[in-house]
Amino acid sequence: MPAHAIGSATISFGLVSVPIKLYSTSESRASISFNWLHKKCGSRLKQQYFCPKDEEKVDKDEMVKGYEFTKGQYVTFTPEELKALEEKATNAVDIVAFIPLAAVERIYLDRAYFLGPDKGGDRAYRLLVESLKETGRAALGQYAVRGQQYLALVRPMGDVLVLEQLHYADELKAAAEVPQGESKIKPAELALAKQLIEQSSTEEFHPEEYKDTVRGRVLEAIQQKVDGQDITEEPAEAPKAKIIDLMEALKASLARGPAADEDAPKPARVAEASAPKGKKRMKA
Repeated sequence: MPAHAIGSATISFGLVSVPIKLYSTSESRASISFNWLHKKCGSRLKQQYFCPKDEEKVDKDEMVKGYEFTKGQYVTFTPEELKALEEKATNAVDIVAFIPLAAVERIYLDRAYFLGPDKGGDRAYRLLVESLKETGRAALGQYAVRGQQYLALVRPMGDVLVLEQLHYADELKAAAEVPQGESKIKPAELALAKQLIEQSSTEEFHPEEYKDTVRGRVLEAIQQKVDGQDITEEPAEAPKAKIIDLMEALKASLARGPAADEDAPKPARVAEASAPKGKKRMKA
């Protein structure tokens, strides 16, 4: 089935314009969410806004948005004032620079979209793909949608362009804020750690080998409830980490080797399901 476009835009660099369509890079999967119910009667609860000062419920038409500029003090904005501050959508990704792809740390990535050529844009699209591939660079630009302005990186992935929406620098916390400790590593420890990495290394990534087992376990528990069964089996508790000698742990890991990891029990793969339905075999 052909991919369904979720939007259209134009990539502009110099005097060149590339009409493109945006496509989702992932399939939306319904999340498992639970509703709050009244324990007494089982009715679904409703959320209401309450003013503690006037001790009364507040309806939506009595609300106004405010920004807390200091503790307990706010400046308020009308919907019209907020609307005037929104960025006007231009449906254009304005390229400002071409940079090495490796220059952008992965931590900046927010979300991604596939890009395909729009009507009449095939040649310009192919030109941009090949130019980026041969130069080893990505196109950095900005675009506006839904009143917000975003930073974006356009890069080739095979013969397709991908638009990666990036975080702005002030949205990220500094890595220097993370405590790193002051322990010193020994050369022998480093050598063993590198040996362990090499022993377990692979040159390919196979994402299809990994499944969300927690989602599957929750869906199975829900189905048991729907079928009127009690949940008596609890998930096995993960082994607690033990503080042991680092060198001994490295040596023991190397002694096990890759074969030991392959022979170890692996979690059973859980078939995907969008929602519990019908009867299926359950554990006694």
